[in-house]
Amino acid sequence: MDKNYSPLIQEKKWQEYWEKNDIYKFDKHSKKQIFSIDTPPPTVSGEMHMGHASQYSQMDFIARYKRMNQFNIFYPFGTDDNGLPTERLVEKLNNTKAQNNTRQSFIELCQTTLKKLRPKFIQAWKDLAISCDYDLFYSTIDDHSRKISQQSFIDLYKDGREYRKEAPTIWCPECQTAIAQVELEDKEFSSTFNTLIFKVDGENIEIATTRPELLPACVAVFVHPEDERYKHLVGKEAEVPFFKFKVPILADDKVDTGKGTGIVMCCTFGDLTDVEWFYKHKLPLKIAITADGKMTKLANKYQGLTIKEARQQIIGELKKFGLIIEQRPIEHPVNVHERCGTPVEFLVSKQWFIKYLDLKSEFLEIGKKLNWNPDFMRVRYENWIKGLQWDWCISRQRYFGIPFPVWYCNGCGNIILAEESQLPVDPLEDKPKKPCPKCKSKDFTPEKDVLDTWATSSLTPQLAIKLINKKLPKEIYPMSLRPQSHDIITFWLFNTVVKSYLHEKQIPWKDIMISGFVLDPKGQKMSKSKGNVINPADITKLYGADALRFWAASTKLGSDQPFQEKELKAGQRFITKLWNAAKFASMHLEDFKEKPKKLEPMDLYILSKLQTIIENSTKAFENYDYSRTKADVENFFFHTFCDNYLEIIKDRLYNPDKRGEEARKSAQYVLKTTLTTILKLMAPIVPHITEELYQLYFKEKEKSIHLTSWPKADENLKDNKLEEKAEFIINIISEVRQFKNKNQKSLKTPVNLNLIKNPAIQLFLDDLKSTTNAQTIIQGNKFKITF
Repeated sequence: MDKNYSPLIQEKKWQEYWEKNDIYKFDKHSKKQIFSIDTPPPTVSGEMHMGHASQYSQMDFIARYKRMNQFNIFYPFGTDDNGLPTERLVEKLNNTKAQNNTRQSFIELCQTTLKKLRPKFIQAWKDLAISCDYDLFYSTIDDHSRKISQQSFIDLYKDGREYRKEAPTIWCPECQTAIAQVELEDKEFSSTFNTLIFKVDGENIEIATTRPELLPACVAVFVHPEDERYKHLVGKEAEVPFFKFKVPILADDKVDTGKGTGIVMCCTFGDLTDVEWFYKHKLPLKIAITADGKMTKLANKYQGLTIKEARQQIIGELKKFGLIIEQRPIEHPVNVHERCGTPVEFLVSKQWFIKYLDLKSEFLEIGKKLNWNPDFMRVRYENWIKGLQWDWCISRQRYFGIPFPVWYCNGCGNIILAEESQLPVDPLEDKPKKPCPKCKSKDFTPEKDVLDTWATSSLTPQLAIKLINKKLPKEIYPMSLRPQSHDIITFWLFNTVVKSYLHEKQIPWKDIMISGFVLDPKGQKMSKSKGNVINPADITKLYGADALRFWAASTKLGSDQPFQEKELKAGQRFITKLWNAAKFASMHLEDFKEKPKKLEPMDLYILSKLQTIIENSTKAFENYDYSRTKADVENFFFHTFCDNYLEIIKDRLYNPDKRGEEARKSAQYVLKTTLTTILKLMAPIVPHITEELYQLYFKEKEKSIHLTSWPKADENLKDNKLEEKAEFIINIISEVRQFKNKNQKSLKTPVNLNLIKNPAIQLFLDDLKSTTNAQTIIQGNKFKITF
């Protein structure tokens, strides 16, 4: 063995070995039970980040554990190349804008760019030893995925679950596309609460708003039906300031009497409540904002101004005419598009929807059938479903995406679906195979919109499984595990449940494991905008991938995880200690051949302790509690094994002439057994160093430690009474060490021991003498150490 272990050299060597020897390949002909993982496809919009490194390591711990339990692991790898992040990346790298290209030319540019980027991007996962079968690969924009996604649309349309209509839609002015409710997040903005004067029969009423630019779209004023201050106004009309048209005053119990002045103006549309009132009270439609965030002709002389410009000018005019009586600065949450952080608008446009609001109770029941890890994450899922107000808008006004397989007949307006044999299809490039079935016209208009990326990502079980089987065999589906982060429970997890229920009428997976965020050392979420991002590649160059995985195993599942360099150093120390322990063992195991007929008491003690570690580690992994396994094995290895057991057996290993050859064989056998077991228990977490040591000296018949069997606890080896006796002796040894250190003496310095009488002393007398270098041991009723 080399004097030192070099992660940068050895890790690359084993990664190449695993790939060359198909160590992680799924065997579709195997009779073993399948453990299938719905692997999250990362977005090819940059480099791997620390959130990736943590989450994918944690799911990989489980995959490796299950593989060692002799499951046939179905662990595919995909990339999410379909969506706005890819568009933005391609535009940036190629110095262009999507709208300056034809759709087809831009799609080709995206595909060419992705082809160049993808190998290096995927390599980052291989460098971290994520043990996927990389031959089971899909891209969410490849022909395979496009066909499955388009077939999903066709099937749901035929089932009556999809419809297209003109309706209020959540719109991102920056991305120029409709988005779904799930793509909203709240962001704090500084704004001004402006209290305006509306007129009612010559009487002034005060209404506070942060959006005076929406005055031209005002269609009603609302008060609470039980608000005594304003009951008398219901049924009257209010004159909108400056624009001087009248709107009805209506009552609705959704008015918050404690917000502002307790009177609310309703505009089409300022927020979700405006939309709700629009439908509920059958209000007229006034559109004041365009799709690109400019004012319409409804705003008169402010037409063409941006929202911000119009707001400033309208406030100026209102002040000029004395129609603002108060302005108060506020911080308030605003709905923004999670992709770009732009405040959204609510515009009327023609979009495609999946109807699912009527299934909320069914989705809640599905949530109860899933095994959540940790369990409290189910609350987020349930709260999302209970708060759903909109059907799922699945159309996007983008260039790069999966096209709707739809044309519209110019003769009668009939919707024409592509035939299955045409898929994947692009209506802008292709034509329907047959004339319109209603009017026989051959004149069609293609659908220009593309599917929401989540409409495809919600099919990842199908995208993965159909790489090997056109159907969904019960051996793989429902899949065993969905690993993901908690921030996309409402995106990926919920939408996959929706598609699985609508298509298959069953749950998509059995277990769910939810990871937390990675935080910077100050407890802040890492993000490019904050400048606190750390690149995992930089970390592995310093510490190695095993040390980074060791850090990822240090936090419980579901918990946000501060990036602590001390955990990386702890990982380095563990790896170094493991290397040195194995190097020591290799010196003493060269002539070891077989298990002795009898084991020494101290060897039986360490085996007894080892069974508990195996038992607890197995139970922890079965419950997705990898951090418990890491902590328990680390503690056992450092303290029970290295600090105590190795020191105690040295005399037997070095001096067989004094202690006897059988005593040495006993130490050899248990040394090898224990260290091999430690390697296997830690193999899912630190796969490189464990493979290196396995191949060097602890090799069994399997060509990789990751194909060996997970250790099984032997109840016959557990002996609590023996453990108590051994630990009595170990405590004495510890006291002697401390005494010598305190007196600045070498650990080899001879001592005399006066010990409290205990039957354990005689049982472990030789080990006690040799380890403490005791010249005399007297048993009595007091404890004393002397030189």
